[in-house]
Amino acid sequence: VMQDANHQLFAESVLDEVLLSMAKPDEEAAHRLLAALDLDERAADHPLSLSGGQKQRCAFARAVVCGPKIIFADEPTGALDSHSARVLLEIISQLHEDLETTVFMVTHDAFCASYAERILFLKDGKIFNELVKGEKTRGVFYHEILDVLSLLGGDGQC
Repeated sequence: VMQDANHQLFAESVLDEVLLSMAKPDEEAAHRLLAALDLDERAADHPLSLSGGQKQRCAFARAVVCGPKIIFADEPTGALDSHSARVLLEIISQLHEDLETTVFMVTHDAFCASYAERILFLKDGKIFNELVKGEKTRGVFYHEILDVLSLLGGDGQC
């Protein structure tokens, strides 16, 4: 489970933070994940010395290093720059494919939502519309999302 950038970090280093979640600590696997999240150079640093986006990526690494079957992500890219957001979304997509991990993601970002296979749009607490990606490219799916948002009266947010 990912938390926002104000989440609790417990360990003395970023690497230890990731190792905490592993049943059998594997430093090599932890380093690979940190490298994928652009945190490898911060592995020895104290988690509290990280920026908000780095803390968010560290929390994500801690949450997924053990290969969970379900991930609940609330605005997972909210505190990230565009490059870090794209990297994180690619990793989430890869987890979904490789480990058959189910990802429940809440987002107001159409770009972020375009990485999903299925989207439920809520309006006034009720399902307003549903989109399924199917065989469409992410770009085509993104434009479908924007079309639904225009019906909702939105401004590019899901």
